[in-house]
Amino acid sequence: MVIGFSVALIVFSLLLMMLVLMHKGKGGGLSDMFGGGMQSSVGGSSVAERNLDRITIVLGLLWFACIVVLGVLMKLGS
Repeated sequence: MVIGFSVALIVFSLLLMMLVLMHKGKGGGLSDMFGGGMQSSVGGSSVAERNLDRITIVLGLLWFACIVVLGVLMKLGS
């Protein structure tokens, strides 16, 4: 069971990393200090961006739950 949750944690970690990198930058970072933030965002977020946000949040919650379950399994196993 521990091995299954460990594999799931690795898969969730890789998917979460990929989804976070797919997000559009919102500005306000280091690039704005050097002139990289000259463009303004006009309008709200699109449907694809909102769905990406939702998928990322759900995957993050699954990732967190997997860590908690692994912690409980390791605690009960020792």
